[in-house]
Amino acid sequence: MNRHDYPTHQYWMQRAIALAQQAGAAGEVPVGAVIIDSAGRLIATGENRRERDHDPTAHAEVVALRAAGRSRQSWHLTDCTLYVTLEPCPMCTGAILLARLGFLVYGADDPKTGTIRTVLNLPDSPCSNHHLAVLPGILEESCRDLLHRWFEQHRTPKQPPIKDPD
Repeated sequence: MNRHDYPTHQYWMQRAIALAQQAGAAGEVPVGAVIIDSAGRLIATGENRRERDHDPTAHAEVVALRAAGRSRQSWHLTDCTLYVTLEPCPMCTGAILLARLGFLVYGADDPKTGTIRTVLNLPDSPCSNHHLAVLPGILEESCRDLLHRWFEQHRTPKQPPIKDPD
């Protein structure tokens, strides 16, 4: 995959955003992921499913990696590209590294748990035994806005109505 092929990256990130929107509509934090092979064919998708599946590991990336492994009949995803709307957390980065993923493209940085470059850089740390090529910031604004809107609607404390003084 050419890291400078922005129209292709935008196309697949749009697909990930559509999955994130589905997750958000289902009450999940809106994160979506797609995995393509070296020929540019879609081999797996994932969206956050923690609430629906009652599974703390059901992040979009892990769901997609599991599906890709089943599709390929192999856990080695060295010739694959993962597109995800949010920078992966420590668990997802670990799974990505263990899958030997060839290329990661993500939308928005995660200032709380991002472990590709924002809070930590696990791929370049001594604990990583795999080199991961990364391209951040594809459709970043769309990915970030989707998350911000969802959190404003679902996690902002409700203010009591203001009563008129009598």
